[in-house]
This record gives sequence, structure tokens and C-alpha cells, in this order.
Amino acid sequence: MTESSTVKFAALAGAILCLTGVAFGAFGAHALEDLLMRNQRTDVFELAVRYQFYHGLGLLVIACLFKLCAQGQPAIVWLMLVGTLIFSGSLYTLALTNIGLLGAITPVGGTLMIVAWVLLVRFTWRSM
Repeated sequence: MTESSTVKFAALAGAILCLTGVAFGAFGAHALEDLLMRNQRTDVFELAVRYQFYHGLGLLVIACLFKLCAQGQPAIVWLMLVGTLIFSGSLYTLALTNIGLLGAITPVGGTLMIVAWVLLVRFTWRSM
């Protein structure tokens, strides 16, 4: 992936995560409200939406930083994206199906997101 395509991909992925985060939040608050309350997983669903949105914004920030620094760091983009998909995806599935085993993979996504943020801090620090 070229530097330019990394920036574009990060921006697109971030925008899509934010868009679907807002949509999932609205859908969960209205269409899925009864199911989530019955499963007693409203808080889990809300956590998934919140983290998805935060990391969508994170990808947008990464795209802006890379554009300013004229260097793409595809590993950070991929770690952030895959981590968010695993973290929020497992929580969405847990909230909707009430299958507790799915919560076991959530920390994998969380770890990937943390590593992405650490690498972003390191990248930003070194480019100062």
C-alpha cells in the first residue's frame, strides 16, 4: 500500500466505522431495544457502539496525522481497524445472541486497539 493509499484507506475506514456506529446506536436504541433488554445486554451493545465510534475517529485522526507528516503507517491502520472489528463485533454478537463465549475474543480486539494507539504515539513522537 502506498503512503497516499494508506491515508485514503484510513480515512475511508474511519468514516465507515463512524457512520455505522451512529446507525448501530440508533438501531440498538429503537429496533433492538426489547431484545437487548430481554438479554440484559444493553450496556454491552452501547459499549460496542462507543468503542467503534471512538476508533473510527481514531482512524480519521491517523489519516490527518499521516497526511501532515507525509508518511503512512499501514500497520497502525490495520491494527486499529481489525481490533475495532473484533472488539465491537464480538460485543454486538454477544449482545444480540446472549452467547457468553463470544466475550472471550473481545480482549483480542482490545489488545490490537491498544497496540495501534501505542504505535501511533511512538510514530507521532518520532516525527516531532
